Amino acid sequence: MSTSNSGSNEAWGSRIGLILAMAGNAVGLGNFLRFPRQAAANGGGSYMIAYFIALLLLGIPLMWIEWGVGRNGGRYRKGHLPGMFAAIWKHPLAKYCGVVGMVVPLGVMIYYTYIESWTLAFAIFSATKDYWGQTTQEGMIGYLRSFQGLTPEGGTTYHASWTPYAFFTFTLAVNIYILSRGISGGIEKLAKIGMPILFIFAIILAGVVLTLPPQEGIGATPLQGLEFIYKPDLSRLGEPGIWLAAAGQIFFTLSVGMGSLQAYASYLSTKDDIALNGIATASTNETAEVVLGGSIAIPAAVTFFGVAGAMQIAQGGSFDLGFATMPVVFQQIDKTLPIGNLLGVMWFGLLFFAGITSSVAMLTPITAFFREEFGFKRETVAWSLGGLALAIGMMHVTWLGHGFLDEWDYWVGTFGLVLVAVLETVVFIWIFKPDNAWKSIHMGADINIPKIFKFIMTYVTPLYLFIILTWWGKDEAIPILLNQRSAGSSNPVSDIDMPYITISRGILVAFVIVFLFIIRTAWKRNGYDDRKGFVELPTNRAEV
Repeated sequence: MSTSNSGSNEAWGSRIGLILAMAGNAVGLGNFLRFPRQAAANGGGSYMIAYFIALLLLGIPLMWIEWGVGRNGGRYRKGHLPGMFAAIWKHPLAKYCGVVGMVVPLGVMIYYTYIESWTLAFAIFSATKDYWGQTTQEGMIGYLRSFQGLTPEGGTTYHASWTPYAFFTFTLAVNIYILSRGISGGIEKLAKIGMPILFIFAIILAGVVLTLPPQEGIGATPLQGLEFIYKPDLSRLGEPGIWLAAAGQIFFTLSVGMGSLQAYASYLSTKDDIALNGIATASTNETAEVVLGGSIAIPAAVTFFGVAGAMQIAQGGSFDLGFATMPVVFQQIDKTLPIGNLLGVMWFGLLFFAGITSSVAMLTPITAFFREEFGFKRETVAWSLGGLALAIGMMHVTWLGHGFLDEWDYWVGTFGLVLVAVLETVVFIWIFKPDNAWKSIHMGADINIPKIFKFIMTYVTPLYLFIILTWWGKDEAIPILLNQRSAGSSNPVSDIDMPYITISRGILVAFVIVFLFIIRTAWKRNGYDDRKGFVELPTNRAEV
């Protein structure tokens, strides 16, 4: 497999390794937790219509755009968004626009790894049957809150105060170790191991759930759960909220707007097919989300709690569905088939692998930046970033109940993704020009993308993005910024939470300022001329 190289002799070892790693980056917690919850809370089948339209008009075009931006950056040994933008747009502002591609993945990685650590913890709790006996939704929610350190005064505590800190530290260390091993030796190896395990666990769980008999007193079947998800309610398609929810899920599910897909693609050459690989990656992700993710949590919830109960559970949030409802289901199954704890291990195990194959990708663009622009060793960069993530991550663990994580989830994990997508679409399609972008995507292609997608990427996708950005800005960003509502609820920010919200935002602003300064320093250090751009380098390190 021919490869380019962003500042080192690293490369993808094989096409299957590349596709699995790209799919691993895309397949995350959102596929199995957020997707079923969004589908259930937004009308099931009507949501799926909006979802597939968003996939065609937003998701797949953005996938090709990000692969194109990344591979083009790799021609100049740039595996980070500041360099990729500067390679296309020869303007002094280009590199600074790329700062979003540094702040967003770093911010998401820190809090995402913390949530990822919950899945590892609950996999172990399942193996040991630690939560066995909590056979109601309320009981499991209390158990989850105990692990999170959110037990109300007078409530029952099931875990030592150090437990969430220990799991977060260990999970972060595993992430950083894999990142430090490099593209082929770390990330690709993880994908080749983790992705097959994820799919095997998901297939087994879906098979068990879909063959569950109706439960006494409920009478609902798993097929009714599938019918709820896929049967369209055309009357709800006029609700803007459904379309916004579907578009938001596309960002989560494909990991577009993160900066990591571009970094991965920078290790490819113009002889590699990004048109077909992009479709293969999207197809793998959609199989995981729609076929498997949609066949586990909601059908299980409908079987044991009925359609109305499943809808009520979905309104409670993705975490209640995944961490409270599913353990109750496993305990119920265990009464007739003594494999409940094994199913629990599989469920939380697949969530862990879905999470870690995504989180290791998030620091890749920042690692590439410091390696390429300052010559630092990968191990040094990886463990230094790990130290920073540990220090700030502890704040997420300690101040979870004060909205600290919710702020980051909104500003970098929701609004930030759309902002990155808008910028990269403008730079790659409008500034680079549609004909050049189309030609760049097709270099080395084994297939021809239907020409309708050229029109979609040029006009429809940008319009879609601007509508989302404007709508979210008006309805969410401004009220949240003005503290008229919190990022995690519709309620105003309380006086108790205000200091933590201020610190949370302050750190994100500090990230932006520091990265802007570092980018400026790197350009001055290396003597880059913004108007002339970079010199294209050989596509194979061995040729240097």
